[in-house]
Amino acid sequence: MWFKGLFFMHGTSKSIDDIKSDIVHILIQTIEDMNPIKLIKSSLSLEDSVLRISGEHALDLREFSNIYVVGFGKASGYMAMGIEEVLSKYITDGLVLVPRGHGSAYGDLEKISVYEGDHPLPTEDNVIGTQALIEILSEAGRDDLIIILISGGGSALLTYPKDRIPLIELAYVTELLMNAGATIEELNIVRKHLSKVKGGNLARYIYPAKAVSLIISDVVGDRLDVIASGPTTPDPSTYIDAYNVLRKYGLLDKVPGSISNVLDAGIVGKLEETPKPGDKIFDRITNIVIGNNEQALRKAVDRAREYGYKARILSSFIEGEAREVGRVLASIGLEIKNFNRPFKKPIILFGGGETTVTVRGSGVGGPNQELVLSVGIAVSGHDDILVAAVGTDGIDGNSPAAGAIVSGKDISRAVRDGLNPKTYLSNNDSYTFLKGINAVIETGPTGTNVNSIIALGIF
Repeated sequence: MWFKGLFFMHGTSKSIDDIKSDIVHILIQTIEDMNPIKLIKSSLSLEDSVLRISGEHALDLREFSNIYVVGFGKASGYMAMGIEEVLSKYITDGLVLVPRGHGSAYGDLEKISVYEGDHPLPTEDNVIGTQALIEILSEAGRDDLIIILISGGGSALLTYPKDRIPLIELAYVTELLMNAGATIEELNIVRKHLSKVKGGNLARYIYPAKAVSLIISDVVGDRLDVIASGPTTPDPSTYIDAYNVLRKYGLLDKVPGSISNVLDAGIVGKLEETPKPGDKIFDRITNIVIGNNEQALRKAVDRAREYGYKARILSSFIEGEAREVGRVLASIGLEIKNFNRPFKKPIILFGGGETTVTVRGSGVGGPNQELVLSVGIAVSGHDDILVAAVGTDGIDGNSPAAGAIVSGKDISRAVRDGLNPKTYLSNNDSYTFLKGINAVIETGPTGTNVNSIIALGIF
């Protein structure tokens, strides 16, 4: 029961502020549990020159003349550090592409070089880094092994536009799709068909070498063809699919002519499609997911139970417009509060996935903060319901925050103080509102990325 701001759990009482503090710590500790170095070292073991991966795959390193390591994504730098700890003496050469400003964090790397690029919109540095990565791949032959480190953010960092597509126009189309609220799958369908390396095309540079991709997934359902735009896996999408994505969001008349020309040529068969299942270039590539959102949610539940809370996983497949998802989560919280179904309170439900924002306003924010604000508005006045959401990469939209945490009481108090949260939400300005009530969670870039984590608490 609730009395004078105290929530009684397992014989002990905690204030709502104490619970909020616990949840923030649980989320941060969960992100730390998903540190790429930890994921690499827990997935790999080396004994008598035999490398075992996830307990299912074994490679005798004595069979290979050279071992090359390449990678791209927000987690690739730390993944490279983990690989060097396990395999340093075996590595011939390597290179990873990381977000700008992070290169100094990997100063201890000895065999693997670091190139910095930009995210989410690619720049010329991304192309230069990608070309350097391809040069390393070109050195490998049939008797060599390539270890590929793939993580979220790889779609932007691994950039090599098709001929006749100016980089600035590729970035413009990417921005158009993001602002329109396209899902990551839709965005990547278009990017694959404008690229020389996405959508399985990187495998053309790898073949005939043996290759193993170690993947930290930031994609709901861990679809290999979507993570980092699926550079090492067959691509089921087509030029027509890319065209239809642009049509769906009313962008056909907004994209530059270079983009339209490539898609039109591809549709009529004048350009080669992305490689499909059965292509021999995939015969010697093994793709292995070593970290994902579901794994993070399990760790979050374990952490919460260590703090003394009852906790369950709600879903790792949460997608949709952030504010709409927020209303659904609020309805779940209210159902549990009023009727103790489908779970009995007190409880913390953890969910994950990737929501999107259709940008209509001019504010500062991101999908996690919009989701939190949407829930908060719907449960305003309910002091015993709270929600938190964070991006595990530490970045939420165009804001400096990773996410936010509020209770229904926080929103009702803000309304009494003269703030109108709905106005901020309408202007995509969730960060400004939440920052003003001291509700944002700021972690800085974390070096990992396994989608967002949501905590819905009902007490």
